[in-house]
Amino acid sequence: MASAPAGLTKNAHHPGFVSATRIQESFVAGLERNTLAYLAARMPSSISSDQLTILGFVSQCSAGICYALARSNPETLLVGILCLALNWLGDSLDGTLARVRHRERPRYGFYVDHISDTVAASFLMGGLAVSGYIHPGVALGMLIAFLMLSIEAYLATYTLGRFRLSYWKFGPTEIRILLAVGNLALLYHPRIELLKRQVLLFDVGGMVAIVGMAGMFFASTIQHTARLYRQEELQ
Repeated sequence: MASAPAGLTKNAHHPGFVSATRIQESFVAGLERNTLAYLAARMPSSISSDQLTILGFVSQCSAGICYALARSNPETLLVGILCLALNWLGDSLDGTLARVRHRERPRYGFYVDHISDTVAASFLMGGLAVSGYIHPGVALGMLIAFLMLSIEAYLATYTLGRFRLSYWKFGPTEIRILLAVGNLALLYHPRIELLKRQVLLFDVGGMVAIVGMAGMFFASTIQHTARLYRQEELQ
């Protein structure tokens, strides 16, 4: 039997499919991994991975609704923090639960998880765009940067067999934490002084996020293009 390509591993439960190597090197990766394993081992049998995926999707969309409602009722920012926590639980635990129970569906899980992430991220940024706490153009820029980085990650998964979940020590969990902290800050300081001007706090944070994601995108694109060129160099 031929061996799997570099970066890919045979899936024992799906012999016709090879799984990409998952790369998770964020600040909280170790703690998060142990926490998810602990929760998965104690999860009631009545709860399935699909239900957790739905929880994660609905919670992220709800966070977007909370941002939209915060325009007239700032207290909904606190509900948004709860939604982000539930989004972490559903989005992070679904795959761990499937692996612990040996109920993996790698192609289905990968597709559904990330197509729902795309829709939910659009909902989240849409809510932010109409919240009044950020310029709509900055929110749109963050969505575009996120989608570009996601596309690069999915292409690398297919071509190199490496699925990167974090960049420069930042992953989805760190982003949720920053958003939650930002929600608390918005209640008291929606604007800050920068260069002797009053600017929206989330405009500053959003621009930093756009620059950061753009840097991750271009660095990864250059690195992966060079690697693929060396692997398939014409003689």
